[in-house]
Amino acid sequence: MKRISTTDPGFEAAFAALLDEARETTARVDAAVAGIIADVRARGDAALLDLTARFDRWTPAGAAALRVTPAEIEAADASIRPELRSALNLAAERIEAFHRAQLPRDLEYADAAGLTLGMRWGALDAVGIYVPGGKAAYPSSVLMNAIPARAAGVARIAMCVPTPDGVLNPLVLAAAKRAGVTEILRIGGAQAVAAMAWGTPSLAPVDRIVGPGNAYVAEAKRQVFGRVGIDSIAGPSEVVVIADAQNDPRHVAVDLLAQAEHDESAQSILLTPDAALADAVAAAVEAELRHLPRAAIAGESWSRHGAIILVRDLDEAAALTNRLAPEHLQLMVENPRALLAQVRHAGAAFLGRFCPEAVGDYVAGPNHVLPTGRTARFASGLSVFDFLKRTTWVESDAAALAAVGPAAVALGEAEGLTAHARSVALRLGQA
Repeated sequence: MKRISTTDPGFEAAFAALLDEARETTARVDAAVAGIIADVRARGDAALLDLTARFDRWTPAGAAALRVTPAEIEAADASIRPELRSALNLAAERIEAFHRAQLPRDLEYADAAGLTLGMRWGALDAVGIYVPGGKAAYPSSVLMNAIPARAAGVARIAMCVPTPDGVLNPLVLAAAKRAGVTEILRIGGAQAVAAMAWGTPSLAPVDRIVGPGNAYVAEAKRQVFGRVGIDSIAGPSEVVVIADAQNDPRHVAVDLLAQAEHDESAQSILLTPDAALADAVAAAVEAELRHLPRAAIAGESWSRHGAIILVRDLDEAAALTNRLAPEHLQLMVENPRALLAQVRHAGAAFLGRFCPEAVGDYVAGPNHVLPTGRTARFASGLSVFDFLKRTTWVESDAAALAAVGPAAVALGEAEGLTAHARSVALRLGQA
């Protein structure tokens, strides 16, 4: 763990090194992924069957076995414990309510020249959701990716989830049922992304692919972009916590570890103006690691990528946060809204001492699919807007065209696009 202070002579160099730290995988998988995509395009379901047997260690009994049946979904849903069913229902209701509140209105107005201008929002026809199924199962990821699509009005939501050794987590199926997923296939890895992008006899192609995955999934999304839309190329998780002296060090420590336990490349950073709190949090992290089930992962993340930065004041903390542009930001201070007003770049912010980022992962309502790797400088979290597209329209009569058309003719001629200019001029009686 790095411990630095803004008053240190070498602070700027140390902070720049923190910003430039490469936490993503360095493995080159582009050629392997390109081969998988080409295989799926060429052989369709036959490739999916072979690749599933190779990578997921089970052999489907034909292409029909790749699809999860309604009976399997109902059985899985019935098998979950009542308290988990209630938790899924609460999360789904809150996520849907927040995303439905985002839905935009169409635009229409008449301008001074007499033209009527408008913009219409419309849902995508089909969306593909990728859900990881390797190291762990994430029903929350199903809810966060599928519910905004349903709220936007997407009619077809297809979900691909790998089933290592043929095992599929019942919670994932239960979450898919609540989220409005219309079809589920037992396909993982780059082959799932290829199938969703290009289609096979068992899976019609989609228009956008969303959802996290390993390096192969991320590279596959990169390679199919353009054929379909994608949400983002997600990197390791990260959190910045700004905390003042009035915090329980253990609360801060566990909040930092909540991100560190995701994977060894995750990053957790504490910014505080209080040296005593910094010392106490560092000690509390070590104490918590002794009892954390995922201590090996969280410990490596904290030791390799974690940082405690001592700042002069909260204004300086906000300025550093804007340079970090973190995926998650916790403001554990007396007046978090005032501090948030100074922050321009963060994927999602959690305000107050009783609002840990983990509540946003599951039940708060806003999406937990967020920009990583400092991309919050220019990117936003998943929302209904990722499943909508805009169509602008213009309506004009002869009088309105007469008001604005001569300028169009002049610009068309200036650009050397004679037919452009003539298509307007003819209607103005000038050609």
